[in-house]
Amino acid sequence: MSVRVRLGRTELQVSPVCYGSWQLSPRFWGPQPEDQLIAAMRRAFEVGVNFYDTADAYGNGLSEEVMGRALRDLPRSEIVLATKVFWHWFPDGHRYGDLSYDYILQACENSLRRLQMDYIDVYQCHSFDPMTDVSETVEALEKLRSQGKIRAYGVSNWTVEQMRLGSALGSFATCQPPYSLLHRGIEADILPYCRANDIGVLVYSPLQRGLLTGKYTGKETFTDFRKDDRDFQGERFQKLCDKVASLAPIAENYGLNITQLVLAVTLMTPSIQCAIVGIKTPEQIEEAAAAMGKTVSTDDWHKVRSILTE
Repeated sequence: MSVRVRLGRTELQVSPVCYGSWQLSPRFWGPQPEDQLIAAMRRAFEVGVNFYDTADAYGNGLSEEVMGRALRDLPRSEIVLATKVFWHWFPDGHRYGDLSYDYILQACENSLRRLQMDYIDVYQCHSFDPMTDVSETVEALEKLRSQGKIRAYGVSNWTVEQMRLGSALGSFATCQPPYSLLHRGIEADILPYCRANDIGVLVYSPLQRGLLTGKYTGKETFTDFRKDDRDFQGERFQKLCDKVASLAPIAENYGLNITQLVLAVTLMTPSIQCAIVGIKTPEQIEEAAAAMGKTVSTDDWHKVRSILTE
């Protein structure tokens, strides 16, 4: 039986593990084998994942195009698809944030075409646009919803005060913030706000770009954007890898591996409904999906968090 949760105040029933597709952004992750990613997206559905997250900015449309090809033969009514709008890019390579009325309407049409879909379940503002009044953004999103092109809309990477402003003007139903057991800052403000306002929370990077999977020893070097991330450098990287490795006995007590333990503890955190996991292979989504519905004792929940606290 598939595990499903209600996403905030929406009527959307989604899998707690969401298939993330940021890895289809070459500027961050380098080129990825499309056939392997398509196989992973299809395998996700087979193992009980019905929630997929992408963005028009991932590879300047590439991620949406690949996801469209991967999902086009699956039953649309059983899939929940989230994408994003914000980055207005141009042929010469430059881009800037844009949540203006006209751009949102244009960007949504482009996303629907690339995804080969008639509607988007969750349309998210990828970041906050200080140049556009939020009321203008809301007007565009409400028009798209009234036209049936989107079912719900939300935000990503907004502060709690920006969300408060948005909620005063529109019906933002979801929030996609960064969160991992190593970086839990949103617990202080965004999560309580979302809980109080029944806003669905789908966190990204819950495995901290692979660091919380337990597959690294601390000796590795990276050629993708992680080479500039302090979590993946020197003594800090080694220390964090040692902490993660020490989770193995706890995971084994529940018949889980470290990745699954971290996801289970993350999903037990109040107000977090979904964890977006960046997936590159069918085996990775099989591993992540196995964490759905799993729980640990309150004592072990605190123990895992304590081990990973700096």
